[in-house]
Amino acid sequence: MLVIPAKKPYNLKNIQDALKPHLNKLVKIKCNLGRNKSETYEAKIIKLYNCVFLIELVQNKSIKSFSYADIITKTIKIYE
Repeated sequence: MLVIPAKKPYNLKNIQDALKPHLNKLVKIKCNLGRNKSETYEAKIIKLYNCVFLIELVQNKSIKSFSYADIITKTIKIYE
């Protein structure tokens, strides 16, 4: 799993720094949809912005965006 720094309070800079080594590399993203529903994507992190990051799905080349807050709240988990 992607290692997020254990510093509290979390800030966007720490999470962004943790994602930088995985830029343009394949990762697996598990997205929690609630009520025991989840989706798993095999994707490549393509761009990091101030508040969000973009991924490109391997299956159909579509682009999705997630916020760094999704990582903090554990709405998504990123695996290597």
